[in-house]
Amino acid sequence: MRLLVANANTTQAITEACAAAARAAASPGTEIVAATPRFGPAVISSRAENVIAGHALLELLAEHAGKVDACLLAVSHDTALEAARQMMPCPVVGMTEAACLAGCMVGGRFGLVTFGGIETYRELVARHGLSSRLAGLAGVAATPQEAVADPEAVGVKVLAAVADLAAQGADSVVLAGAALAGFDRLLQARAPVALLDGMACGVRMAEMLVALRLPKPRTGSYAACAGRASLDLSPALAALLRG
Repeated sequence: MRLLVANANTTQAITEACAAAARAAASPGTEIVAATPRFGPAVISSRAENVIAGHALLELLAEHAGKVDACLLAVSHDTALEAARQMMPCPVVGMTEAACLAGCMVGGRFGLVTFGGIETYRELVARHGLSSRLAGLAGVAATPQEAVADPEAVGVKVLAAVADLAAQGADSVVLAGAALAGFDRLLQARAPVALLDGMACGVRMAEMLVALRLPKPRTGSYAACAGRASLDLSPALAALLRG
């Protein structure tokens, strides 16, 4: 199968880190196709940037429609996930949703660690319907750029946050940040609970959905768009809206 790993920001180093983590988790025969948007924020850290990145991400996905078997959103905000699921003719998986769902299967409650502010992630967990399974959230004082440049130093901060979340009752911890892709392998031996990497969880869930061969809904809010007019969108994105 061909799996598109779609970054939602324009930092190529993050795309490469996500692709490496995806390839490490993929089954034999799964080809990882990594892609970066042509426009948008360098790193998503605000609501405004997330909305802008949503447009860029949908355009990127549209370019690959019909050419891949599944899509994995390599963005910890699960940017434009619902729209992508409606629009694309194949399964679409969000990396943080996948990791949180895996956390629900590992134990009773999961924690989540990310960079900086945590409130948008609290909202994201709620949107996925998993608030009752959330033990706590932690924001480390580091940036995605620092995680790419100095993973060991950032890893020390992440481990401290993981220990705090475990003390709050987390049976596993989601590493929520595309720049944290692969940190589970770097840190797991020193962590008190299971570390859940969104790319690894997302790859396996995408493979499962492809294997199940589930049909796309033909009715309801996730049915594909048809006959929708637009102006100045990319040709590929406009074509998906027309149906």
